[in-house]
Amino acid sequence: MTVTVFIRYQIDPFKREAFEAYARNWLRIIPRVGADLLGYWMPHEGTNNIAFALMSFESLAAYENYRTRLRTDEEARGNFEMAERERFILSEERTFLRQVA
Repeated sequence: MTVTVFIRYQIDPFKREAFEAYARNWLRIIPRVGADLLGYWMPHEGTNNIAFALMSFESLAAYENYRTRLRTDEEARGNFEMAERERFILSEERTFLRQVA
């Protein structure tokens, strides 16, 4: 069963450019460490502080393996550190979905 992870970010609306740089970094990193990255979405019109990401995995076990590889990847660690240093992510929610049809 394929599992899709939906991530909802609340971002600092005054630091959208920093979040976009963060998201662009993940476009390289995430596929390399084992996820099928469907993409990142930034605010365009309307709400200016919510962004999204979607990625899929063969199973929850594959997701756990991905998380382990992510923690040991040097570029991923650097991206996490940049996010902590710049504080552009105010909160993050993960929802695990399965496709119905």
